[in-house]
Amino acid sequence: MTAIIRQLIAWYKFINEDLADPRTKDYFMISSPWPGLTLIGLYLYFICSFGPRFMKKRQPFKLNRILQIYNVIQILLNGLLFYITFAEGLLKEFNYICEPIDFSYTLKAIKITKLVWFYFLIKMLDLMDTIFFVLRKKQKQITFLHLYHHVGILIGAWCATKYLPSGHTNFLGILNTVVHVIMYTYYLLSSMKINTNAWKKYITQLQLIQFFIITLHDLQLFWLKDCDFPLWPMYIMVPQNLFMMILFGDFYYKTYIKKKSVKKAVLTKTEINGISSEVTTEKQKEQ
Repeated sequence: MTAIIRQLIAWYKFINEDLADPRTKDYFMISSPWPGLTLIGLYLYFICSFGPRFMKKRQPFKLNRILQIYNVIQILLNGLLFYITFAEGLLKEFNYICEPIDFSYTLKAIKITKLVWFYFLIKMLDLMDTIFFVLRKKQKQITFLHLYHHVGILIGAWCATKYLPSGHTNFLGILNTVVHVIMYTYYLLSSMKINTNAWKKYITQLQLIQFFIITLHDLQLFWLKDCDFPLWPMYIMVPQNLFMMILFGDFYYKTYIKKKSVKKAVLTKTEINGISSEVTTEKQKEQ
């Protein structure tokens, strides 16, 4: 038993310390996985258990003003992250075919690690989306896709900051910030009671396009030679992005294609019944 415990400790030290990037070990929430796992545990407990029980006999909270402030903060933070990346010339210098990892302590390399960490902090803030759903008693909005996406991207951002805070996978964060600026602009307009129904399906389409582009970008590494970026993250990220495409695609089909077909069928049936009623009425008049 003692040998097993020692082996587990050795494995934990290897994964948490030896494999980790030493430049980010002192960043907030990064030195150990336990704060992040605790946060995720509390988040899931609130969403799946405590929150619904707390709201069961209460009226939904009206959070319009809070939601507006939150959405503005999200737009500014994601916009700021993209702007810094652009202003510092990192977008221009980024190799979209093969971006190697820079483990140096140069000013540019350290700046990139901090931007990746900043992205992780934004993903922590994203968890508030679900908390607002619970407080507004919008439980139908809390789907498996919603929870999986929020928890999965938070874990992915933590791992990126911990182990690979530069290189090829940073493309995901760059693209995702742009998507989130558009997405939270939509949420802001919606919280201001502005009719944004026409936007809904395009937001989902945008997310599907995002995952498709990221998947293609990651797949490049399987055909490239001498790219100074480890291949093992791609064995995780490619299936993950394909799974997200399946989940979002299923949501899109059920929400915008299947429902539209059902609605059209109902309308057609109503029209047929209406015509039938008119014919029956005319016959009764003739009689």
